[in-house]
Amino acid sequence: MEQGSLSGKVALITGAARRIGAVIARELHAQGCTVVVHYHHSAAEAFQLQAELNAQRANTCYVLPADLRQLSQLPSLISQVIEHTGHLDILINNASSFYPTPLASLTEAHWDELTGSNLKAPLFLAQAALPYLRERHGCIINLLDIHAERPLYEHAIYCAAKAGLAMLTKSLALELGPAIRVNGVAPGAILWPEQGINVEQQAALLAKITLRRMGLPSDIAQAISYLIQAPYITGQVLAVDGGRTLNQ
Repeated sequence: MEQGSLSGKVALITGAARRIGAVIARELHAQGCTVVVHYHHSAAEAFQLQAELNAQRANTCYVLPADLRQLSQLPSLISQVIEHTGHLDILINNASSFYPTPLASLTEAHWDELTGSNLKAPLFLAQAALPYLRERHGCIINLLDIHAERPLYEHAIYCAAKAGLAMLTKSLALELGPAIRVNGVAPGAILWPEQGINVEQQAALLAKITLRRMGLPSDIAQAISYLIQAPYITGQVLAVDGGRTLNQ
C-alpha cells in the first residue's frame, strides 16, 4: 500500500507493544495512520515503540494500558482513545494468550484466561467501540489462527477460543454491516512460540508448509492493511500461512 493511504485514520491495536502487534503498528503508521498501542504487561516496549513512531511524526502514537479480561476497563480504554485522537476508524484485536492445556491438567483458570483474551475481549471491545466505529464507517480486524480450523495438540482451549473468534468475526460482520466491516487474519507459522520449540519440531512444521519457510510479521501487517482498505470485503478470514492448511 502506498505511503499516506491511511492518513487521517485512527487505529487501536491491542497487544501492540511487541512481536506481531508492534509490526502492525509500524505498518499502519507508515501509511499515515495514527496508532493507539494497547499493552497489559509490556510497558517498556510500548513506550519505546511510541517514542520511535512519534520521532517520525509527532503526536501520532499513543499508549494505553488495560487488562482486556476485565470488562469494566474496556469502555474506559475506548474513551481514552477518543480523548487522545477525537475518533476511531479501526479496531485490531491482536492481543492473545497462548500456551498448552493438556486435558489431564487444564483448569478453569486456564479456560478463563485463554477464552478471555482470545474471544471475550474482542467481543466486548467491539461493543464498547461500536458507536465510534459506526460514526466513521470503520472496520474491525480480528487476529485468529489457522488452528481455529485445525486443532493443535494439547491446545484444546486455545483452539476452541480461536474457533469461536472466527464465528464471532462472521456474526459481527452480518450484524454490523453496512456501516462497519469485520474481517479476520489467520496467521500460520510466523514467529516461533515464546516458550520455544526444539529444532526437530521446527523442521517437522516447516516440512508441512507448502512454501517450505516461515512467514514474517510483515506478511500479517500487510494483510491487515489490505483488509482495512478493501471496501467490499466483510465477514472473511484470510489465512496467511504459506499453504500450511493445504497439507494434512
